[in-house]
Amino acid sequence: MSAQTPLFADPKQLLLDLAQERELSSLLHLLVTRIGDSEAVALARLWLIRPGAGCDSCPMRDECPDRSECLHLVASNGRSLLQPPDDLSRLDGRFRRFPIGVRKVGHIAQTGEGLEVPDLSEAPEWVVDHEWVQREGITGFAGQPLIHHGVVLGVIGLFSRVKIGSACLDWLRMIADHAATAIAHSRAWEEVQRLRTRLEEENEYLQEEVAVEQGFGEMLGTSPALRNVTQQIELVAPTDSTVLVLGESGAGKELVARELHRRSQRASRPLIKVNCAAIPRELFESEFFGHVKGAFTGALRDRAGRFELADGGTLFLDEVGEVPLDLQSKLLRVLQEGEIERIGEEKTRRVDVRVIAATNRDLREESRHRRFREDLYYRLSVFPIEIPPLCERREDIGLLADHFLQQAARRFGVDAPRMTKAVVRQLEQYAWPGNIRELQHVMERAVILSRGGPLKVNLEAAPSPPASPAAAKDAELLTDAEIRDIERANLERALERAGGRVYGVGGAAELLGLKPTTLVSRLKARGVRYKGDS
Repeated sequence: MSAQTPLFADPKQLLLDLAQERELSSLLHLLVTRIGDSEAVALARLWLIRPGAGCDSCPMRDECPDRSECLHLVASNGRSLLQPPDDLSRLDGRFRRFPIGVRKVGHIAQTGEGLEVPDLSEAPEWVVDHEWVQREGITGFAGQPLIHHGVVLGVIGLFSRVKIGSACLDWLRMIADHAATAIAHSRAWEEVQRLRTRLEEENEYLQEEVAVEQGFGEMLGTSPALRNVTQQIELVAPTDSTVLVLGESGAGKELVARELHRRSQRASRPLIKVNCAAIPRELFESEFFGHVKGAFTGALRDRAGRFELADGGTLFLDEVGEVPLDLQSKLLRVLQEGEIERIGEEKTRRVDVRVIAATNRDLREESRHRRFREDLYYRLSVFPIEIPPLCERREDIGLLADHFLQQAARRFGVDAPRMTKAVVRQLEQYAWPGNIRELQHVMERAVILSRGGPLKVNLEAAPSPPASPAAAKDAELLTDAEIRDIERANLERALERAGGRVYGVGGAAELLGLKPTTLVSRLKARGVRYKGDS
């Protein structure tokens, strides 16, 4: 091999190809492969500055002054003369790490200055393995820092089997400069792709939420029970404290979570909801923490979990009492450490998430019976908020009903029927076992049934508010005749208020919440006279 043999077959084409490569791994492979494929090059290697990792097993750990970051070997290629040949593409050898400032490669990274030794015949002291140099016929060495906008990103180094001419050294400096720019652009592109993927995942999640969301709008009502809840929200919302929202199904626990997020300093970041009761047991870890492609059957792509999606924002764990007992320890670890690992990935990711949990179960009692981890219960219930059922907020029923009435009318594209006092009284007398969610559905059904006419609310089969056991025990029994007299008196009072009218707006049927035909039948059965009775 002549001393004039060039190190690079076509350096101009290499520069053009570097500018076209976007993915970092492909870029690094392209760089060392093109250089290492030259007959004049024995070994080409590239190290990048990254956070310290694997320090316990690093051969140079005793020489490392600062384990916060070091040079990581990320690409390697060359031609070995040995038989059998050494695998020069390995990244796990004794020079896989270089502390910054240590040895010649570390010195290049620290100073930002290249090292060029065109002729190694004098065997300089810094050469660690003289035998390898002799066996592989190494003649020269050149190392250049990868610098972008004044910041050292890494080091590229090569060992040659020919004396390195000045022209080749100039080309190596130019290749290093272009490689640094390409690496910086590749990292920026990958960050853009990561953020784009995250935005797409958040958008996909939010679209799913919009499709199923039947939210209660703003927190409506003036009852003392609701004011107490609002005061608690105002107290805890500005903090990052974990909140446990307690209450019956349909009482508005998710609305409270949304209000807590809206009034917090995290309002500009997403509120991510997880319905723990709707997740199959085998998918809990994937749903919470995410997975990488191929981690299990059906994992066709990398997927961020709900904790990652909520990073910087709020995670709402609805029906948290349904989390399987054996998985609660992993949830507790995330709450305590703020770290997650995707399924199939060893990388630990830090997340900054505020957790709001909700349940209609008594978690304290569940923990006593060992159906829920006691330590997780105490971690979740730092600030508990109990939502009163709708039957304890009767002052709010009329306002909520009108809100749902207007909301349903807009959605169905019809004029909202008029809400009468009689309808409000009828709604207030109902027990509402399904709470606010049931009220919303009742009003939607009423809009459909009304068909542009008077508002019709069908609660005839509705249970009455349950009497207390003591009251039921002490209540006086009435005979059938006494009950008939009470019903007759009630019918007569309704007719008197309606001016004797049964039909129409303000008629007795509307006041009693009955169909006019039903009321007429009852009037006749009780012998009560009314206008139009012949």
